[in-house]
Amino acid sequence: MRTTIVDAYRYAAKVFSGIVSAGYIQMVKTIPQMYRYAYERAERATEAGPFRRWAHQHTAANLRPLLLRERPDVVVCTHAFPCGAMSAYKETYADAPAVMGIVTDFAVHAFWAHANVDAYIVPADGFARDLAARGVPADRIVASGIPVHPRFRVREPARRVIRDELGIPPDRTAVLVMGGGLGIGPIVRILHALRDLRDSVCAVAIVGRNARLERRLLHLADGVGYPLRVLRFVENVHEYMRACDMLVTKPGGMTCAEALVAGIPTIIFKPLPGQEERNTRFLVGGGAALRAASVRDLVSLVQALGSDPSLGDRLAARMRDIARPFAADDAANAIENLARSRRSREVVAR
Repeated sequence: MRTTIVDAYRYAAKVFSGIVSAGYIQMVKTIPQMYRYAYERAERATEAGPFRRWAHQHTAANLRPLLLRERPDVVVCTHAFPCGAMSAYKETYADAPAVMGIVTDFAVHAFWAHANVDAYIVPADGFARDLAARGVPADRIVASGIPVHPRFRVREPARRVIRDELGIPPDRTAVLVMGGGLGIGPIVRILHALRDLRDSVCAVAIVGRNARLERRLLHLADGVGYPLRVLRFVENVHEYMRACDMLVTKPGGMTCAEALVAGIPTIIFKPLPGQEERNTRFLVGGGAALRAASVRDLVSLVQALGSDPSLGDRLAARMRDIARPFAADDAANAIENLARSRRSREVVAR
């Protein structure tokens, strides 16, 4: 099966893509209350507003040449915006491909719900009910989980072997600190705070594509008093999750899903408004993560996890209950079945 990866925002109106790409980050960093209000208001919406309908229709028209050239059997949407654009595409063009939406947060926002999307994959049964309540036919929804790479479910080699390969001290509590692909979050504050535990911890900070943050942390590393490694975007996050004793992170949906499958005890600190607050509510409410209310609380939780293995074991047990390690396999099978069904209908139509 041939696949093509497309950034749907490249096909949106410039004013809309600019608002999303730049405005979202600035809003959640400077006026998070406004973003929370906008997110929650949109979440309660029972129908799309005129601007959103226009954005979807405009994007659908811009996607037309691409889809005519590629002739896909299935378009898979891992974000709500392209899911809406492809819904508009199906309303406009009779030769539209099948469309699947894969929800990648532990929340189903109203923006995901479109009655003419052919299939959905959601994280768990409760989210399937939420989506059905928004008008999506229940037989089109599969609660098979957020797909993550199969390497996150690998349990070999042993942690001590991976630590040795990665150069992580074997005699310290290893803390993995992550801020998503954009390196967002109070990572500097977190690493400063860990100085209180300087005799017992080491840390690995992965800052994604945030070059500015990387420079700040490399400067900071000389003065924190404990071993600190600073990395940008890496392809072996799964190995660091296997090697470290705990993860301190912003709760992006993919990071949380990977952590669940890897089974690394997780501390959530300063979730962004909207979907990250929903992810936090799901994981902490299910006993699969801890939430630090303050920097002092964060240090206490790191210390507790480092000194009491049974606490990490209890978290790991709940994580195993929630994790969907084979979600990627299930999603691939669902996509293949959808493609096969569409091709069969085309043959019958001829």
